[in-house]
Amino acid sequence: MKSQELRKIAPEMDPLRIGTGWSIEDLSKPQIMIESTYGDSHPGSAGLLELVYKAEQGIYDSGAKASKFFTTDICDGEAQGHDGINYSLASRDMIAGMIEIHNNATPFDGSVFIASCDKGMPAHLMGAGRINNPCIFITGGVMEAGPDMLTLEQIGKYSAMYLRREISEEQFNYYKHHACPSCGACSFMGTASTMQIMAEALGLMLPGTALMPATCEDLKEQAYLAGKQVVELAKKGLKARDIVTMKSFENAIMVHAAISGSTNSLLHLPAIADEFGIELDADLFDKLHRGAHYLLDIRPAGKYPAEYFYYAGGVPAVMEAIKEHLNLDAMTVTGKTLGENLEELKHNGFYEKCQRYLNKIHLKSTDIIRQYDNPIGDDGTIAILRGNLAPDGAVIKHSACPKEMMKATLRARPFDSEEEAIDAILKKEIQPGDAVFIRYEGPKGSGMPEMFYTGEAISSDPELSKSIALITDGRFSGASKGPVIGHVSPEASEGGPIALVEENDLIKIDVKERILEIIGVNGQRCSQDKMKLILKERKEKWTAKEPKYKDGILSIYTKLATSPMNGGKMKG
Repeated sequence: MKSQELRKIAPEMDPLRIGTGWSIEDLSKPQIMIESTYGDSHPGSAGLLELVYKAEQGIYDSGAKASKFFTTDICDGEAQGHDGINYSLASRDMIAGMIEIHNNATPFDGSVFIASCDKGMPAHLMGAGRINNPCIFITGGVMEAGPDMLTLEQIGKYSAMYLRREISEEQFNYYKHHACPSCGACSFMGTASTMQIMAEALGLMLPGTALMPATCEDLKEQAYLAGKQVVELAKKGLKARDIVTMKSFENAIMVHAAISGSTNSLLHLPAIADEFGIELDADLFDKLHRGAHYLLDIRPAGKYPAEYFYYAGGVPAVMEAIKEHLNLDAMTVTGKTLGENLEELKHNGFYEKCQRYLNKIHLKSTDIIRQYDNPIGDDGTIAILRGNLAPDGAVIKHSACPKEMMKATLRARPFDSEEEAIDAILKKEIQPGDAVFIRYEGPKGSGMPEMFYTGEAISSDPELSKSIALITDGRFSGASKGPVIGHVSPEASEGGPIALVEENDLIKIDVKERILEIIGVNGQRCSQDKMKLILKERKEKWTAKEPKYKDGILSIYTKLATSPMNGGKMKG
């Protein structure tokens, strides 16, 4: 094993391990790195240490030795509403870099990755592909819902309502004080929940273990079993890239369609695929989502909190429903194929255990995960739009978009920051029929923050939510809903057409036809040739803005980040 080869090369290794507390017998065992985002900084990281210890015990009981490493992630929720959110996407690449450093500075025979949240999950998946050793994932699960199924993604709506004086301060404070009653990822199908599910869909988790309730005993048991299984993978030499192939990513995208996953997956999955040596473009998402059945009735697009996902059978139940569209021969960390895992789950008591949870909440599994022939929607959940406004593409979650905005012609109201846009919305300066643009918020502009509060200000307004659209080269929270279009590429900071939009330009949106175009100026339609000439003239007059960040990590990230449609990943 690699660890034993290292001992021969570096004679200091043995005494340094002994100084760490290892026994002489430990030195010759398989050595496993446990990498986690544990920390006291937010609910998604606070509950992970117990899972670290459970995995460590499983590793020890299987005759191996573990070393624990920690790179805590940040919380996108805590970073909202100020420039802290600009660090969010950059943190993903930093965590992946630390995983590379931790493993490659002192190579291990295998890895256990433990994370829960928006950037920790994709960062660990990127790190797994980059270091390519035998590995397994444990996710920290999802928090419980509050009273009356209150969940955190509703706070943005209540905040906008409070600012408009539609609810009292006392009522607003009640919602804030009861939205997060336990540790775990936020209890809706946001980016954290989506990426936990993606890890299992890629074959890197024990079957049925993604998005368990963070407080349930089942999760601790599975962490122990994952620790034991990684030792088997290390002995067999079954590495991450042996498991994750293009077939695995196709499976993940089909699951993503069925669950109405976060649009941020279109940033993360291509970046993860790149680390596995696989090219994954947005067109594949669009192709696989077309005609895909959307089955999961979980917030923000659905009715129930995300803790109910596991009760209904989790990822295996979703996969059973869409089985005919999956690559069942894809390999997984069990050492068996996806198809073999699904068959085994029917006989090992997994679904019976889930049913006992369902009985407590008086629901059927099909209330939460619909049957394939009774879908919530039958044309996927996201679409890639293109046109002279977004030549390289833009993303919309049409499953959360009002039907009025599926096809519309709107007047452009461009803003060069989110702060300006949300101020105009809250002051009622935005009118029905407007297309609100927020630009210079892409990866190279400001690190690609989320436009969550602006989206919530729109979606919580009964009139605006069905009569305007929000268009940005930034991104949206997985909690976002309503008429929001993100990832517009090329971004404004690179002189993309979104930088050239002017007040009262006419904007055409046609989700079914996948169109996002500027079709007129000053409220008047133009021919395609005239519009092309106008945009050419505007581009000749356009001058790039000074970089927002001139030092620090965001200076480095904004210089090296790729396009939103290529994952916003740092490339040297």
